[in-house]
Amino acid sequence: MANGSGKKDPFLTTRFHVEIKGVTEGLFTECSGLSVETELLEYAEGGLNDHLHKLPVRTRFSNVTLRRGWVESDELWKWYKNIIAGTIEFRPVSIIMYEYKGENAGKEVARWNLQDAYPVKWSGPDFSSSRNEMVVESLELAHTGWQRQ
Repeated sequence: MANGSGKKDPFLTTRFHVEIKGVTEGLFTECSGLSVETELLEYAEGGLNDHLHKLPVRTRFSNVTLRRGWVESDELWKWYKNIIAGTIEFRPVSIIMYEYKGENAGKEVARWNLQDAYPVKWSGPDFSSSRNEMVVESLELAHTGWQRQ
C-alpha cells in the first residue's frame, strides 16, 4: 500500500497466520526464528597479505518458535509426544504474512514454507497467582530449510 508520497508502506508484523498440516487450532500470536546463515571458511593465501578469501561452506536454517495463547486442544502436544516416543512425523508448515490495511487488507503478500518440520521443544505456561497475564505455550520446530513464495 502506498503512502501519500507514492512510497510503499512497510508491512506490519501483526497480520500473519501459521498453517500446520493436521492441526486445526493453530492460532499463533508470535513466530520467531525465520533466519538462515551461511558458514564461511576463511583461507589465507600465501603471499597475499591484504585480505582473506571467504568461501561458503554450509548453510544453516535456525529453528522456528511459535507462541500462542493456551487452547484446550492438545494436537500440538500429541505431535511432540510422538517425537519423544521415537516416531518422527514431518509436517508441512507455512508462515503467511498478510496486508494489514487499505484495499488489499487480508491479501497474502509473502509465505515461508518450512520443509520437513517437526517439534523439538514444547514449553507450557508459567503460573503465578500474583500476575494477571494470558497463559502462553510455545512450540519450537526443526526443519531442513524453507522456501519463500
